[in-house]
Amino acid sequence: WIHCPGTGVDQLTQIPELIQSDVTLTNSRGPHAPPMADHVIGMMINLAHMWKSHFEDQGNHQWNTSTYEDKFTQIEGTTMGILSMGDIGTAVAKRAQGFGIEIYGVDKFPKPSPFTKVVWGIDKLDDLIKISDWFVVTAPLTADTKGIIDKRRIGLLKDGAHIIIISRGHIVDEDALLEELVSGRLGGAGIDAFAQEPLPKDSPFWDLNNIVISPHSSAYTAELVEGRRAIFKENLRRYLAGEPFLYIVDKKAGF
Repeated sequence: WIHCPGTGVDQLTQIPELIQSDVTLTNSRGPHAPPMADHVIGMMINLAHMWKSHFEDQGNHQWNTSTYEDKFTQIEGTTMGILSMGDIGTAVAKRAQGFGIEIYGVDKFPKPSPFTKVVWGIDKLDDLIKISDWFVVTAPLTADTKGIIDKRRIGLLKDGAHIIIISRGHIVDEDALLEELVSGRLGGAGIDAFAQEPLPKDSPFWDLNNIVISPHSSAYTAELVEGRRAIFKENLRRYLAGEPFLYIVDKKAGF
């Protein structure tokens, strides 16, 4: 038995000997979802109300009211599309609902959610992207999701749309995203997970004004640590007692 203290198992599923064995793989899904969803909403408000610029003004002791006239984005009345309605996607939708956002989702195994207007299958991903003012990537990194948001799909986003990447890098084509952010066609991005981590110091992403970056840290609350510890302790108890595990991962599916 191997237990992953986090949720994403993409590094473990790269080990052929593990995938082909009868070793059980479990993870600690659940405790990460609330803080990660909070982080998504925080990034959205940050982008919509230009908090990066506000913080700079604060540091420079500047009161620049006129700078922000007609510059903010009203969140209420916008549309959100969520890629993957697992624990994180569901938690994001739950919070976004309170902002008066119309929420749609796609999932490999779609099922109704009380927080979304509809959850479609992956075959509707292009349609989801086209209608999204806020496109939120909450999918695990698997063979199916790697590179799924490619240059063509980034091009389907509305002018002025925002993208939030909260789960894993390698799902979104970062070069294509960078082009759209530099050009100003997209409204902005919030990124907590990049393909290369740490993000290199010379990455052009650092210098963009329309982006919020965090260092793959969105889940790190004290409650997360305690929640993960509790899951491991319960699974250890079950292992010793010969009882079924919590949160068994489908090693071939990758989640």
